[in-house]
Amino acid sequence: MIYLILSVCFSTSIFVIFKLFERFEIDNLKAIMVNYLIAFGLGFWFSETKLPVVEAMQKEWFYGALFLGFLFILVFVLMAKTAQINGLSVASVAGKMSVVIPVLFGVLVYQESLSALKILGILLALVSVYLVSVKKESISFKDSLLLPILLFFGSGVIDTSIKFIEVNYVPVQEVSVFSGSIFGFAGFFAVIYMFTDVKKYFLNFGVKNLLGGILLGVPNYYSIIFLIKALQIEGFESSSLFTLNNVGIVMLSSLVGVVLFKEYFSAKNKIGVAIAILSIIIVAMT
Repeated sequence: MIYLILSVCFSTSIFVIFKLFERFEIDNLKAIMVNYLIAFGLGFWFSETKLPVVEAMQKEWFYGALFLGFLFILVFVLMAKTAQINGLSVASVAGKMSVVIPVLFGVLVYQESLSALKILGILLALVSVYLVSVKKESISFKDSLLLPILLFFGSGVIDTSIKFIEVNYVPVQEVSVFSGSIFGFAGFFAVIYMFTDVKKYFLNFGVKNLLGGILLGVPNYYSIIFLIKALQIEGFESSSLFTLNNVGIVMLSSLVGVVLFKEYFSAKNKIGVAIAILSIIIVAMT
C-alpha cells in the first residue's frame, strides 16, 4: 500500500509543477525534454542491475520501452496543455480516470474479477470525467473536451502497456532500467521534435526551463517506479490498483487545485468529484 500512496503523491506533484510552469512562463517542451533526461539518468543510476546499452537493447522489454517513450512525450505535452487551458483538476481527472482502459484489459486478458459493483464503479468513473471537464455552461467542443478526451485515451494506453510489458517481460531487478529506458526514449523523441525548429527550442534555452525540467524529472521518475512496484505486489489485481491509484490522484489534485491555485469549481465539477470518490469506494469494496 505504501507504494500506491507514494505513486499518488508523486503523480499529483506533476500536475502542480505544470501549473507552476504556466505561472513562471516556462517552455513546456524544453522542460519536458530535460525532465526525461533527468528521469533517464535516475533510472540507470538507481538500477539494481547495471546493464550496458548493447545488452539492454537485447532485452525483451526494449521495444516496449521504445513504444512507451513515444507515448510518454505525446501524453505529457497533452497533459501540460490540458492543465493550463482546462485547469489542474480537469487534467488529473481526464488523465487518471482513463483507468477504465487498463481495468477492462485486466479483466479480458488476465481474467481478473468483474462484479456488478466494479462495473458500476467504472461507469461512475466515466461520468466523473465529463462532469469535471466541463468548466463553463456554454463552450465549444474544441475548448472544453477535445484535450481531456485525447489525454484520457493516451493515458489509458500507457497504463495498459506498462501492465502488459511489466507482467510479461520485466524482471523485478530490471524495473529501474526499464523505467529509465522509457524516459530515455521519451527524451530522444522530444529532442527530435525540437530539431524541427532549432532557433526556437535550442537558442536561448533558458536557465528557468532547465531548472523546471529538473524539478519535473524527479517526481516523474518516482511516480512510474512506485506504480510498477505496486503492480508487482502479489494478490493485488491491476484493475483495482489502477482505479485506486488514479482516483487518488484525482482527489488530491483537485484539492490542490482549489487550495493553492484557487481554481473555480462549478456545481457540475463538484458533483463530478463526489462521483469520483464514490467510484473509488465501490472499487475498493470489490
